[in-house]
Amino acid sequence: MTSFVDKLDAAAKRNRSLLVVGLDPWRPSMPVNDIGTFTKAIVDATADLVCAFKPNSAFYEAEGIEGMRALEATMKAIPSHIPVILDAKRGDIGNTAQAYAKAAFEIWGADATTVNAWGGRDSVEPFLAYRDKGIFIWVRSSNPGGAEFQSLPVHGETPLYEYMTREAQSWNQAGNVGLVVGATAPGELAHVRALCPTMPLLIPGVGAQGGDLEASVRNGMDGRGRRALINASRQVIYAAKGAGFAEAARDAATRLRDAIGTARGEGSGFAW
Repeated sequence: MTSFVDKLDAAAKRNRSLLVVGLDPWRPSMPVNDIGTFTKAIVDATADLVCAFKPNSAFYEAEGIEGMRALEATMKAIPSHIPVILDAKRGDIGNTAQAYAKAAFEIWGADATTVNAWGGRDSVEPFLAYRDKGIFIWVRSSNPGGAEFQSLPVHGETPLYEYMTREAQSWNQAGNVGLVVGATAPGELAHVRALCPTMPLLIPGVGAQGGDLEASVRNGMDGRGRRALINASRQVIYAAKGAGFAEAARDAATRLRDAIGTARGEGSGFAW
């Protein structure tokens, strides 16, 4: 069975891309009313430009049963060779965590999901049990208040995000753990990459949140110029408001994919 990391690397190589397009269907911003129609148009327009898609479950859940049907339609619209990261940031314990893991991987069929590990290792173990799936541990968020807790010193002077990074690395027995580190914290991103040389890093916060693209690529990629998953949501899917929204999304994704390639150092020795 193909692992998430293998599928991710293959998609990045096939599309020569480290771009992840986040699918955040928010009705007040959408140019069409139907979520399934909207997200399918975005997927169809950008599938050859990305290494993964990242549907954010909150935006689907906010629409109730209709939203759940739209999430099902979105999952079906994504080509089978493109990894799907279901962004849910679940965090709970015992059989509740088992149920969340089953929902992400068995019901929705995601290749990976995001997890809040505040409950400790046993809250993550139900996800880790799916050894062919990816589990992205949220260690340093991109929001302005992220440092309030994540930079608190623990065990001496070690910031909490670093402690959680080291713990997540110890959980990576099956090679299926990645980390979420915001583009708005470039120093922390570089530090996390130094601690975890080969793990995939999902990097939100470029674009609307003000994260620096070049720094995110440079600080996030591994020694082979890969596994820095640069997420862009609003700046791609809402690039235009009218009937040409899918074409505008493709143009925005193309510019980002190419800018990431330039920052990566295309032609400077990094092969896909």
